[in-house]
Amino acid sequence: MPRIRRAEEDRAFIEGQGAEYLEVLARGLRIIGLFNAERRRMTLSELAQVAGTPRSSVRRVLLTLEKLGFAEQEGRYFTLTPRILALAAAYLSSNSVTPVLQPIIDRISRQTQESCSAAVLDRDEAVMVVRATPSRIITVGLEVGYRLPAYASAVGRVLLGELDGAELEAYLARTQPQKLTPHTVTDKAVLKAMIITDRSQGYSLVDQEVEAGFRSIAVPVRRRSGGMACALHIGLHAERASMGRVLDEFLPLLKAGADEASQLIV
Repeated sequence: MPRIRRAEEDRAFIEGQGAEYLEVLARGLRIIGLFNAERRRMTLSELAQVAGTPRSSVRRVLLTLEKLGFAEQEGRYFTLTPRILALAAAYLSSNSVTPVLQPIIDRISRQTQESCSAAVLDRDEAVMVVRATPSRIITVGLEVGYRLPAYASAVGRVLLGELDGAELEAYLARTQPQKLTPHTVTDKAVLKAMIITDRSQGYSLVDQEVEAGFRSIAVPVRRRSGGMACALHIGLHAERASMGRVLDEFLPLLKAGADEASQLIV
């Protein structure tokens, strides 16, 4: 996207947020979010280009992050430091779901010998917040913080099922489903029907829509007050269990774990 167009869009967004919106804080968080597996280190010019933001603004953000210990510079390149994990730790330690679900997820992972996790909805993605893996050499790599597109994942569809009619319509309107594998459902009317069906049946089972050879099943975890706290999820390589086995063996364990957690989460 050309920088001028991005700047115009950013200006329009900022003007719509009101006087209490802190643009400088938003810019700093956005710069942090630009670093990922493909962009582990970047120059000032590269960051400015990716962000679509003037070099002078990016430079001030980077120097502030560096002084606070969240970023460091080596030559021309900037990288994040381990201190950035303090931001994630603040969420995990203050989230009531994590301590309740960790022992439950550990148990389910041992029982099934598969990866088990809990996820919450962050805008249009499902984000893993609790995780357990079996003691095998090769496991499915959905670590804490890993994100999945909500429309194509079992855990995402369970979380989308908590949206009311207007919220679900808004989500579908702004989402442009991509064909991630030959099995990915991209028709919005079909997706809506699947989300509603999964909501009524109390679970979602998705086969190879996010990644070829990977299937998953998820159930909602509700608070004692009735609202959804998160979704409980098992993901596995398709050759390790048939769809029938996933439903017959894994689904009851997930439902029992969700029921147990629901008694403990306010």
